[in-house]
Amino acid sequence: MPIPAFILSGFLGSGKTTLLIRLLQEVKARGARPGILMNELGKQDVDGLAVSGHTDGAIEKLLDGCVCCDKKSELAEAVRALLRTGPDVLFVELTGVADPQEIADVFAHPDLAERIDIKRIITVLDAEYTLDYNNLFLSDRRLIRTLRRQIEGADLLVVNKTDLVSPRKLAKIEPFVRRHNGHAELVHAVRCEIGLAPLLDGIAPAGLKPSRAHFPVLHGHSGHSPAAAHDHRPAESGSYSQLRAVTLTLPEERRLARERLEEFLQRWGGQIVRAKGYVRLEGHASVQFLQYAGKRIAWEPASYPGTPYLVLIGIDLNERRLAAEWSELCRAVS
Repeated sequence: MPIPAFILSGFLGSGKTTLLIRLLQEVKARGARPGILMNELGKQDVDGLAVSGHTDGAIEKLLDGCVCCDKKSELAEAVRALLRTGPDVLFVELTGVADPQEIADVFAHPDLAERIDIKRIITVLDAEYTLDYNNLFLSDRRLIRTLRRQIEGADLLVVNKTDLVSPRKLAKIEPFVRRHNGHAELVHAVRCEIGLAPLLDGIAPAGLKPSRAHFPVLHGHSGHSPAAAHDHRPAESGSYSQLRAVTLTLPEERRLARERLEEFLQRWGGQIVRAKGYVRLEGHASVQFLQYAGKRIAWEPASYPGTPYLVLIGIDLNERRLAAEWSELCRAVS
């Protein structure tokens, strides 16, 4: 019997990992065993560490690249490795710049198609910025195309962070989305709190007969033409052109002033789209997990035991200048 699979898509910082954690908690409550594949643009694993505390399932991580671009050849083997662990369900969390339809096509490979049944492609949208991406990334045609493909390829669209926008702006999102996808279910959410029971209907531990689940026919999986989906001219192959990921490390014994670090991020705010990582702060005993998205900064305690670091993802980042300013910030620490 094929293993049900869910593909989680959405731009950087939209809330995919938050949704994944909620899904894993629900699966764990059912006594089922998940297999998780996570892809990150940066060289360091950030989200995988956050997810691992919420599941006993097997996790495969593809770092330093996007699975629909330079990591595509590794995707199928990572999925096969997860299948060897005997999961009851698969979750694939893509980078924020991946085209979910290209990933679905990889799953159509003969030896995977018989073993995996893609139940949902879920795209998470940031209510604050979805309407602004065309202007924000006007110079990166590939990225804009990819963001549209994330909407077009979904059969469930989660408009997240609705608490951060006005009712007037929220009302404009659905007409925009419907121009690119008229068939998908659309739900609003705060911190990706959505109804999970219908979504995971039929997911149960091996050996238990699952209840009869109803899933709609997924647009793009049946009768879908890969050639039509991948209308990429050679000069524009890939899902983005100007985004870069830069990893900055901090000596383990050093502690940063929170205000200085936040000033550093805000100073680069015009170019940084996403930042995340683990740092030690003055006045805090534990390592702090930092998340920066949409120019908003969030902190929470973490148990990360290794060398502190930050992964910055942004438009045309000047790695040399970033490293110089980071070194200056670190030297300023008493």
